[in-house]
Amino acid sequence: MRHSDSASGLFSQPQGIPVRIAATGTSVPPHCVASETYDRRWQLRSGTTAAACGVEQRYQADGSLQAQHLATEAAQRALQSAGLHASALDCIVSAGSTPQQAIPCFAAQIHAGLGLQGSGPPAFDMNATCLSFLVALEQLSYAIAAGRFRRVLLVSAELPSRALNPDCRYTAPLFGDGAAAVILERCDDGSSALLAAAQETYSEGIDACHLKAGGSNYFFAGYARSATTGASFFSMDGKALYKLSARHLPALFERVLQQAGVRREQIQCYVPHQASGKALSILPRLLDIPPSRIINILGSFGNQVAASMPFALDAAINSGKAKRGDLIALIGTGAGVSMGIAVLRL
Repeated sequence: MRHSDSASGLFSQPQGIPVRIAATGTSVPPHCVASETYDRRWQLRSGTTAAACGVEQRYQADGSLQAQHLATEAAQRALQSAGLHASALDCIVSAGSTPQQAIPCFAAQIHAGLGLQGSGPPAFDMNATCLSFLVALEQLSYAIAAGRFRRVLLVSAELPSRALNPDCRYTAPLFGDGAAAVILERCDDGSSALLAAAQETYSEGIDACHLKAGGSNYFFAGYARSATTGASFFSMDGKALYKLSARHLPALFERVLQQAGVRREQIQCYVPHQASGKALSILPRLLDIPPSRIINILGSFGNQVAASMPFALDAAINSGKAKRGDLIALIGTGAGVSMGIAVLRL
């Protein structure tokens, strides 16, 4: 048995896992930052930054805006779209890498933001960096199929701008803040299902993408040390990330397609993590998929870390590129280095 065929790697069932995405919702800060802002800051020719990172604009939170606000707003929009009240939820999950604070878990803060004080739906976090949404989607699908939960709110809310080095021309203009939420529920009529999913991690790449502050190595009491060593800034080696992803992602994609029992041409919509302009431009050739079916919102929102994938999914649904009953593929990579793919009947 290959490691990726184990229970923790790749799954499939003849009819898939009986779960559907009932509704989606998104939220961004009010402040939009155009790439020309960075051109002026670094005295570059107009258009240089946008051409380099693939981002024309992104939204960034000011110092007073909390992640809880964005997460709650996205969740409320998903609930409104589904015609539900928050009391209809029996689990709240935050899937992301930049929580508002270390303790309590961010999901508990979303729970409070939705006015669920005095009620008992469990709330917990899941963190797989940029893959957090995909990983949580798979794990929660198992729980829903097993009858543990009936209806789950899954929220990815990220404020990466708070940890960016403003002088780094590669990362500072690439990322944007935002939140996206989905409501997952059981689907017994076969119209929607999670057909197959897999994740793999190649930890030889753990230093290719990191934010060292915020954990036990650089905690609050050691703030001065983290500031002087640069540990409080996010760091990314894009070339190293690409090399590992390009080496392993195509084979993983083939195995997921096989387990899902579908062919490339049957998938109507590909929803990738919005990693970078270069990553999105290479993806069609890397996986042999048509560029026209790839959802690309990077230019308008930047890389929103874990929120990128559900944000792009919401855009695909609202634009009509992903419709109920369509086969869609979620594809992403993240720090670790990890990669993941899921095929769903929407």
